[in-house]
Amino acid sequence: MQGATLSRWTMSYFALACLMLVAGQGLMLAGYGYPGAAVSALETLVLVHVLAIGWLSLLMAGALLQFVPVLIARPLVGGRFAAPALLLLVAGLCALVGGFVALSGAIDLPLALLPLGGGLLLAGFVLLAAILAATLLAARPLPLPARFVAVGLAALIGAALAGFAFTLALSGTSDNLLLVRLVADGVDLHAALGLGGWLSVTAVGVSYRLLAMFLLAPETERPTSRIVWWAASLAIGLVAAGIPVVLVAAPGATVLFAVALLLTLAAVLLYGGDVVHLYRTRKRRQAELNIRATFAAFGALVLSVALINLPAVRAGGGLAAAVYLFVFGWLTGLGLAQLYKIVAFLTWLEAYGPVLGRAPVPRVQDLVDERRGRVLFWFYYGAVAAATLALFAEASGAFRWAVLVQLAATLGLIGEFIRARRLCVVPQALRAPAGMVRPHLFLPLPVSRR
Repeated sequence: MQGATLSRWTMSYFALACLMLVAGQGLMLAGYGYPGAAVSALETLVLVHVLAIGWLSLLMAGALLQFVPVLIARPLVGGRFAAPALLLLVAGLCALVGGFVALSGAIDLPLALLPLGGGLLLAGFVLLAAILAATLLAARPLPLPARFVAVGLAALIGAALAGFAFTLALSGTSDNLLLVRLVADGVDLHAALGLGGWLSVTAVGVSYRLLAMFLLAPETERPTSRIVWWAASLAIGLVAAGIPVVLVAAPGATVLFAVALLLTLAAVLLYGGDVVHLYRTRKRRQAELNIRATFAAFGALVLSVALINLPAVRAGGGLAAAVYLFVFGWLTGLGLAQLYKIVAFLTWLEAYGPVLGRAPVPRVQDLVDERRGRVLFWFYYGAVAAATLALFAEASGAFRWAVLVQLAATLGLIGEFIRARRLCVVPQALRAPAGMVRPHLFLPLPVSRR
């Protein structure tokens, strides 16, 4: 991790993200949102934003605050603003959810919560993007993984701006015709910028570096990797270009979106080839659990993008099932798999870094129990597959049973993260050498321990 220090707030971002993931799955289990309500229902919007912002975006933000410096071998610029960004994002999400609830009429709340939430989220994401962009600008030319992050940050700002515009129109704060058109025809573009651009493109870029690091594979830029970047960048550009097309009510937005999906499928297939190459050229003979669990996420990515490219799926009820597989199989599966390693890795650095070379210390893998984790990942991915099939079959009862298993597996994995932070699995003889630092569960690191 040359050029990087431990990020003070990363574990706080991770802890809040995990709470939001549990909350989102709990809502689904309770029948709140789709499929208990229509895809376009306000209850579904609450669920979607709890997961997309509360879980996935906070997870990605925390990871980037730690690993962008690793990508470019430079320290984080403006790290002191990570806490204000977190506060803005959490406050913005709470206000946004309150605004959706007010709009639904379930609780008598002011509709002004909607634009307030959108504004706070926009401010939080802009601040986060500024921290990361300033860090990236300190290293030019950017290595390929960092270029993926740059594209993801651009998509994030586009998604946040579109989201803020939605809140203005939905709350009645503005009756501008352009905003009305955006609400009517731009939801898919907003979702694509968020899930496809900000979260997926960024995840692909970071995974190139993390997979090479954890597999001890050569970190070389392959021609296919550069094609993946170009294809993904062009796809995001086409999606972004669809927004002004929608605003002026010109034809062509559907065509732009379809071409972007085809480019995305090509990029995903080439990315899969790169992942296989990294695995085959690894120096670590036995891949650890986080890598093996990640392969299931890659499979979900390929399958979900292939399904979304089918016009029959996009036009019918199968779209929600394909998006579910994308969100929980690909993004959430990847997030949980990498958290399994990242939490242990950062905990090891925090706890035993001060005594390296001065006392016997455990290995990183000694902080986790892979036998327990393996069972939990089997249950998690099995439940995601069952829930996806239930959505395709429109079997809401079977879907909720699958979500129950999925939630139980998620809680089990979060329990494993806590055990790693508490050093519960470390052999007693190596657990607490003189001079080691016992990590906090999720509170920020003191300045002296960065």
